[in-house]
Amino acid sequence: MITISLCMIVKNEEALLARCLDTIKDIVDEINIVDTGSTDRTVEIAKQYTDRVFFFEWIGNFAAARNESFKYATKEYILYLDADDVVLEEDRAKLKELKETLDPSVDSVSMYYDAGTDEFGNVTLRYRRNRLVKREKNFLWCGDCHQYLAVNGKIINADIAITHKKIKHAVGRTVSIYEKKIERGDDFSPRDYFYYGNELRENGHYEKAIESYDKNIALKEGWIEDKIFACIFKADCYRFLGDLNNELNSLFQSFQLSAPRAEACSRIGYNFQQKTDYKTAAFWYELAIQQVPDPDRWSFVYTAYHTWYPHLQLCVCYYNLGDYQKAYEHNEEAMQYRPEDQRMRHNKALLKEKLNKPATVKEDN
Repeated sequence: MITISLCMIVKNEEALLARCLDTIKDIVDEINIVDTGSTDRTVEIAKQYTDRVFFFEWIGNFAAARNESFKYATKEYILYLDADDVVLEEDRAKLKELKETLDPSVDSVSMYYDAGTDEFGNVTLRYRRNRLVKREKNFLWCGDCHQYLAVNGKIINADIAITHKKIKHAVGRTVSIYEKKIERGDDFSPRDYFYYGNELRENGHYEKAIESYDKNIALKEGWIEDKIFACIFKADCYRFLGDLNNELNSLFQSFQLSAPRAEACSRIGYNFQQKTDYKTAAFWYELAIQQVPDPDRWSFVYTAYHTWYPHLQLCVCYYNLGDYQKAYEHNEEAMQYRPEDQRMRHNKALLKEKLNKPATVKEDN
């Protein structure tokens, strides 16, 4: 059986730290917590779980802080978590089994990161991260923010998820880190342009986000998956700006980089749905539900776009096309994922009456 050091960086996490540690404390062999300047009870709570609490002055660089936390590990493998992460019971069992059976020749184990869930418990965003790494390999974190572990060697993909359960969003914090990079005159990598675009988009700076995405796409270097989603997220910016033509162009641009993704197809469907071209919209939603993401895919998977969301919108489209039977069937499919969704319950009742009276089916926009 391998041994595991848990390494974490924290700051003002008194509301979350215990929740996180309670889900992992009996699986790891050592807990190392590096505090970067807490002013609340974070350190006090950390010391209830471990005597290995260390301090590191925050210098505006997440990679530096994470690399500092890795220095304190003494076991064979390092597992890292953030304070707002948890390991759910099913994944705890899988992680225990992995610990007992892992071939020590493995250098890194990737796991799913379930970065978002909806109010019904469905995963909304999932991607892979190198999560358990061999200590002796001295892998380093890179990047001021949205950092990544530079890993090589023997890597395996595990069917284990770490679940992110955020209770608040730090608005603008990461944007300021990128702005300081710009002020210093630092060179931006393709990855920097992609994630800076994401931060700008999430903070409502759509024109600047488009510029950053275009810079990512234009560079020959960079991960193709980032470029695919740069096209898709750029389309979102155009939609928020009310520019449906450029939204559509950006979505089709992603097809130059890969086969159609459900995330793009569903957005194209909605673009045509807004124009009341329900037949064309239905074509794209039907294409979206045919997509099954590769379980070994490392980039973003937004599960709603190939599950309940296109089914719900197909219900709306077929209703408007007068095909009430198909509308009912797709609403039923959507309810498999969200049985308590009031929109879908409304649609079901309405469609069971075969819509003899004028009415409007409720959609998601």
